Amino acid sequence: MTGPDQYASVRYLVDDVEAAIDFYTTHLGFELNTSAAPAFADVVRGPLRLLLSGAASSGARATPADAATPGRNRIHLICDDLDAEIDRLRAAGQALRSDVVAGPGGRQVLLADPAGNLVELFQPAARA
Repeated sequence: MTGPDQYASVRYLVDDVEAAIDFYTTHLGFELNTSAAPAFADVVRGPLRLLLSGAASSGARATPADAATPGRNRIHLICDDLDAEIDRLRAAGQALRSDVVAGPGGRQVLLADPAGNLVELFQPAARA
């Protein structure tokens, strides 16, 4: 296993690696780490390394057919001003997949990448 000082990696299966790179780098502040498009790329944001696997990648080929569609899991990105992020994304033509949901821990909204994988934007509640 990797050490605790290395990236935490999450793999998303995507239909179009270039579109996924553009989405994550343009709209969510990720930086391109490596690209072997159209098969694979990885983007990073802080300690998160997001593996974007196209149909030709070994990660996608290892996936059973009954689990090949986007799942109910999602990456969780913390933001300081959820309303400003929503306004910025809508101005860029990005559709939200949920209404804003508020709870005791904070507020959140979902959007989807071009392949339908979910991303949660979360603003923690103010602490007393």
